[in-house]
Formats: sequence, C-alpha cells, structure tokens
Amino acid sequence: MTATMTHAQAVSTKRRRHRSVVDWIMMLLAVAGALVVFFPLLLLLINAFKSPADYATSGPLDLPRALDFTGIITFWNQMNFPRALWNSVFISTMVAVFAVVISVLNSFAIGIGRVRGRTWIVLLFMLANLVPQEMLFDPLFRLYDRLGLLSTPWSVILTFVVIQSAFGTYLLSSVLGTFPKEILDAAAVDGASRFRTLVSVVVPIIRPTLSVLMVFFFIWTWNEFMLPLAFLNQPDSLTIPLILEQLNGERQVETTTLVGGTLISIIPTIIFFLIFQRTLTRGITAGAVK
Repeated sequence: MTATMTHAQAVSTKRRRHRSVVDWIMMLLAVAGALVVFFPLLLLLINAFKSPADYATSGPLDLPRALDFTGIITFWNQMNFPRALWNSVFISTMVAVFAVVISVLNSFAIGIGRVRGRTWIVLLFMLANLVPQEMLFDPLFRLYDRLGLLSTPWSVILTFVVIQSAFGTYLLSSVLGTFPKEILDAAAVDGASRFRTLVSVVVPIIRPTLSVLMVFFFIWTWNEFMLPLAFLNQPDSLTIPLILEQLNGERQVETTTLVGGTLISIIPTIIFFLIFQRTLTRGITAGAVK
C-alpha cells in the first residue's frame, strides 16, 4: 500500500514538473509574440516625437533628443483629422449596429423559424462572403452615382451593412439552429408573440455573442480601405485609412508627419479595444461554456 502511494506521488510530481516546463515554454512564447507585436508601436512612439532634423540625423531606434510635436500638429491641421475621425466613427458605428440588427432578424427566421430551404439560404449567405470586393466597384459606383450617394457616408454604410450582415446571418443561424426548444415553448405558452420571444427571450441569451459580433463589425469596417476609396472622393468625406494613404502619396511630406499621423490614427482603436475588452472576453467565454 505504501509502495503504491509512493509510486503515485512520484508520478504526480513528475506530471507537475512536466506541466511546469510546458507552462514556462508557453509563457516565453507569449512574451516573444507580444514583443513582436509591440515593436512597431515602439517605433511609432520613438519617431513620432522627433523633429524632421532629428529624424534625418539619427536612426529609427534612437530616442528623440527633445520631444517635438511638429509632425502630429502638421498632420492634425493639414489632413483635417477631426473630420476624418468623425467619419470613421460614424460609419463604423452605423454599420455595426445595423448589421447586427439585420443579422439577428435574418438568423431568427432561418434558425428558429425553420423556413423552407434553410440549408440553401445559409449557403447563399456564406457564398456572399466569398465575393471579391473588386467585383462590387463598378455596379455599386454606378448605382450610388444615380442615387446621389457618392462621397457620402451612406454609400459605405449601405455596402458594409449588407456585407457584414451576410456573415452575421451565417454565424447566428448556426447558433440559433441549436437554440433550446423548451425555452421557446415556454414563451409560447405564456402568450409571447414571435417578436416578443425574439426581443425578450432570444436576444438576452445570445447577447454575449451579439456583443462580440458588434465589436468585430466595428473594427472590420474601421480598417476598410478599398471600397471607401472608390466611393468617398471628397476631402470632407474621407476616413482615417484614406487620409493616411493620401498623406503617404504626397511627395513633399515629412516622415515624422506620416509617423505622427499613424500614431494618433491608431489611438482611437486602442481606446475602443480597451473599453470593450471585457465584452470580448465575456462573449468568448460564454460561447466556450455553451
């Protein structure tokens, strides 16, 4: 008996040591990955606060001799950054909200309503996400030109609401397809209508998933470049990625101005991530538990 216990303790100790080594390796890999990700941000922080002369005489890894905000101020004034920031926030927010609402309505009808041809409908939504954006340039440009929507935020909003809601419908249809029928039957017994069941029963249960989806839709739309470049061609309608590309295309621009503009352009997304970090964590955890 004692020999058996001793052997079991030895095996348990060996497993703990093995797990400890694996944990240390994983932690070192995570730290190395974090350093790789943080290195470009470090370069931005170092070079954004250099004067043009300091940048020309020093290397990119050298610390600035004195803090200089010329590049940031030039970018802020020359490219009308506040207007571009508002355009990006407005477009991304509207797309995230409308795309999630449409995705919920579509997926409720497909996943719970059990419409005919459900599998083929979901397949069509999946295929819609595989269409290259380049194919949308000409037809959408002609359509928005006739409707007078070119160089307005609504041309981009309408386009990406459709694109993002196609992905959201495909994802949520799979989630609602496995929704517990007992909960729906209980709501029906209580006299709840379909819409009441959706608003008061289904949405509160899948709220973590909807929160994660909304955050992703916001970030994806914020970083879009190709379609906004085709539809937004007036200075007052440009988004942040467009003004960065416009600045990068100028021949006489100082490197410190470009670096400073890049730095202040990523600050809103960092703030957005910090605000909704807990939402993302809760949503992913809830999905894993279910």
